[in-house]
Amino acid sequence: MSLRKKIALFLAIMGPGIITANIDNDAIGITTYSVAGAHYGYSLLWTLIPTTIALVVIQEMVGRMGVITGKGLSDLIRENYGIRSTFFMMVVLIIANFGTTVGNFAGWAASMEILGLSKYIMVPIGAVSIWILVTRGGYRVVEKILLVACLLYFGYVISGFMARPEWAGVLEGALVPKIKKEPEFIMLSIAIIGTTITPWMQFYLQGSIADKGIRKEHYKLSRLDVIIGCSITDIVAFFIIVTCAATLFPFGIRIHEASEAAAALGPLAGDYASFIFALCLANGALLGAIIVPLATAYCVCEAMGWERGVNKTFREAPQFLGIYTFMIVIAALLILIPGAPLVLLMVLSSVLNGMLLPFVLIYAISLVNDRKIMGEYINSKIYNYISWGTVIALICLTVSWVIISIL
Repeated sequence: MSLRKKIALFLAIMGPGIITANIDNDAIGITTYSVAGAHYGYSLLWTLIPTTIALVVIQEMVGRMGVITGKGLSDLIRENYGIRSTFFMMVVLIIANFGTTVGNFAGWAASMEILGLSKYIMVPIGAVSIWILVTRGGYRVVEKILLVACLLYFGYVISGFMARPEWAGVLEGALVPKIKKEPEFIMLSIAIIGTTITPWMQFYLQGSIADKGIRKEHYKLSRLDVIIGCSITDIVAFFIIVTCAATLFPFGIRIHEASEAAAALGPLAGDYASFIFALCLANGALLGAIIVPLATAYCVCEAMGWERGVNKTFREAPQFLGIYTFMIVIAALLILIPGAPLVLLMVLSSVLNGMLLPFVLIYAISLVNDRKIMGEYINSKIYNYISWGTVIALICLTVSWVIISIL
């Protein structure tokens, strides 16, 4: 096969891996990275290296299952471990993903207000727009729009250079691990990993690969799609931390939300940097508001054996599109209610995601090593050592994150 045909084939297959990984930089993820840079400068940059390795390992396994089996992760868990286990996971996932969706609409509202627009106008417009896109667009249209929107994340790279960081300090922070015996430092270290590897990602990636119909012979190209996506998402996270570390940390500016970082950048790094940061926050929030409810609909419908797919109509897949619609409408309405417990919902979301992640990963590794399911595509021994080591580390960090969040 010629190089031109290989590139054309990759472009046809490309999508699920890049979109899944990049959408993980949603409003909650951007907030985590912004706070890490503002509060601790470059000290937490090194955590992104093991996080990227862990993300690639987990996503590659899940993506491989989607290609080889043609089924979603919920499907495989229900078929091999029964309806009870699946039902419990779905209940927790729905609640956790709803909190994440609320957080993304909150990020969209905050970014719009920074740009001088009313949230009471822009939240309904955003909600209606993404609902129409998914319910009327079809898989190919939705995927192309999401891939284009992923390019906007590189605005964070631009804002990072505009912040004029000390590159020697950046290099040291990235390569020399530093640990401070402070509760906030430990919590942010865990949060960086926790916001990068989430339960919904595993379900969405495998479900979207199955929905796209990627075949076994294209597995290597699908794996490349996953690796590129994981690499890009953590490069973006790197520059979000760098931007806030270079501008906010030297002045001791403490923030609690990404929107506060965008607002503070104006007088320190220039209005253009502030505008780019706010625009990228709006982009990430809106993409998260599209994908997280979509991932939830995929998970629940796979688990229950209901018809699902972006290409389906309401008549063909009423549960799938009903769940998607319900999550968007209720989350958007909550943002418009003064005094709504948004912080509580987002914290609850983090705790539930932390509780669910170990179970999802254990199921995924068990399934990917089942020769009846995967045939010759099971993990090698070396790959199992790496994947189980990653999971054990993630479980320890997740348990710590849950305990800290509850306290």
